[in-house]
Amino acid sequence: MSKKVQAIYLWWHKPVIDKELLQSLPNLKVIANSGVGMDHLDLKLVASFGVKMANAPRAVSSSTADTGMALLLASARRLVEGHHIAVSSGMEHWEADFLGVEVTGATLGIIGMGSIGYKIALRAKAFEMTILYHNRTRSRKEEEEQAVGATYCREMESLLQQADFVMVVVSLTPQTHQLIGKRELELMKPTATLINISRGAVVDQEALVAALKTGGIRAAALDVTCPEPLPRDHALLKLKNIIITPHLGIKTDKATQMITEEAVENILAALQGLPMPSEVLPS
Repeated sequence: MSKKVQAIYLWWHKPVIDKELLQSLPNLKVIANSGVGMDHLDLKLVASFGVKMANAPRAVSSSTADTGMALLLASARRLVEGHHIAVSSGMEHWEADFLGVEVTGATLGIIGMGSIGYKIALRAKAFEMTILYHNRTRSRKEEEEQAVGATYCREMESLLQQADFVMVVVSLTPQTHQLIGKRELELMKPTATLINISRGAVVDQEALVAALKTGGIRAAALDVTCPEPLPRDHALLKLKNIIITPHLGIKTDKATQMITEEAVENILAALQGLPMPSEVLPS
């Protein structure tokens, strides 16, 4: 049976791809991933077996951007807190000082303006937000920046100092591991909110706990943590100024179907010796 396997479709990091599995599948030609992030794969190991790899950026960009904006809005307007107050048995009246912060006209800093980051910018434009973005290189054309009203920040520090909302949308690599740490959080405004929809390890969670406890930043909203789920006694779970969701980024019925279709498209191309639309190469 193992000699018949020519392709693997990874769903939520399963099956685990290791040297033993690769050695057991001599005719494997391609691995298609059900998302954008490839940090769960040893790309160089897979490539050393002559196996091609692909992800699904087209399928996930809209649903992930929606999740990012949902977290931004929920945190700004304290929707989760408000819900718990509204349904509590002891609720008799609203507190006059239960206030959120304005989104319209606020400054959004996007760290990682790839396909997902750009769709977040499109959504933020509809909220009349001022949009800043940072990539290691200025990858967006001038007309693309103008279309969403985005301004490139060469230095991430400049973005952190200006933004009311900072949204992290980078892939997890050795270079982005704990990209947001104590120093970066200290650069942010005390009224700012951090939103992470990339990978949990991109943020130093101990530093984030400290920043949230001491008022270094106003709030955080995370769709990703490290690990997932967090231990039930983790300090982040005890804070009131944070929203945590269980990695919902791509979890819609339409996105799930589109991911599978994109994976099949990549697999068929590889098996037919054609260029894969979403091939990922080891760096």
